[in-house]
Amino acid sequence: MIETDKQLFEKLVSYRRELHENPELSLKELETTKRIRRWLEDAGITILNYPLEVGIIAEVKGDLPGPTIALRADIDALPIVEQTDVPFVSKNEGVMHACGHDFHTSSIIGSAILLQERKAELKGTVRIIFQPAEEVAQGAKLIGEAGALKGVEAIFGMHNKPDLPVGTIGLRDGALMASVDRFEIDIIGVGGHAGIPNNSIDPVVIASQVVLGLQTIVSRNLSAFDNVVISVTRLQAGNTWNVIPEKAELEGTVRTFQTEARELIPSLMQRTAEGIASAFGAKADFRWFSYIPVVENDSRFNKVASETAEELGFDIVEAEKSPAGEDFAFYQTTIPGYFVWMGVDGPQEWHHPSFDLQEDALLVASKYFAALSVKVLNEWQ
Repeated sequence: MIETDKQLFEKLVSYRRELHENPELSLKELETTKRIRRWLEDAGITILNYPLEVGIIAEVKGDLPGPTIALRADIDALPIVEQTDVPFVSKNEGVMHACGHDFHTSSIIGSAILLQERKAELKGTVRIIFQPAEEVAQGAKLIGEAGALKGVEAIFGMHNKPDLPVGTIGLRDGALMASVDRFEIDIIGVGGHAGIPNNSIDPVVIASQVVLGLQTIVSRNLSAFDNVVISVTRLQAGNTWNVIPEKAELEGTVRTFQTEARELIPSLMQRTAEGIASAFGAKADFRWFSYIPVVENDSRFNKVASETAEELGFDIVEAEKSPAGEDFAFYQTTIPGYFVWMGVDGPQEWHHPSFDLQEDALLVASKYFAALSVKVLNEWQ
């Protein structure tokens, strides 16, 4: 059955609101997965069998031969107490779709429905990935380990953008979202009486010097053309007012858009922390945790992404880079990929308890990714 825009829109709104009322945290998206499965089956869309406890993979196979590409939507929510006045507010206290993954999921279901209607003209296959655990950067790895990328030539995805109006799509060649990494540093000194600091090696003073020293990495060790943020977000030491502690703990994050800078930063941070600690007679234990690589859009898809938006009558803007991370980047380390901003005209940014969006964007996103899939397959060389 060919659905009208009105019928499809009403269906997608109902899907989005049901998901919004019933959010689930990362790796716990059991009911969300069941809902997606039911809606796909209702549309007659083929569901593939992969070893996934949460998340689901579907496929629309065209009547004409061609390659396989993928669309990806993330399905998890956040541990946030919702502060909106929508009638479909979260029923799961302390859990909220504050990043719009309910929008992503519903929109890509809409794309699947539209692609199913266009199977006769589809020159290849569109695999549709409903991925769990984006918020903890585990889901894309699970999808890859399950084998769901096997045979896929390219992958496409989006993130809603509250500061862009509905009907506007942000496109950018190259780096779009930052790499995300975490670090820990223990400064180990000698504890003692706070009134007799000369008999101690104060890790609090040394940790403070390390915090300042780390900032000089950006200003003095890296190129002025590198985009880097080093943020110490936790400094913890001691448990009372009159004792110099033995140890101070630092923790934080590093964000950058340049892979070369990302590879260089850990050694620079370690050298800085250890050097400062040594100068005071203390020790520094530096630990680095690689988290998410850069979302790097493949330039070969910039033209088709732009032409698709133009043909549908949508507005195009150059997407602003975001220092937030996205585990879509893991797919791009394996296969070519392209990630876009989708305007939703929301009142607050991602992860805010009052996050919301304009539901008119559901139809925009659905049509865009369906049309993009057809166009990519038609023009594949």
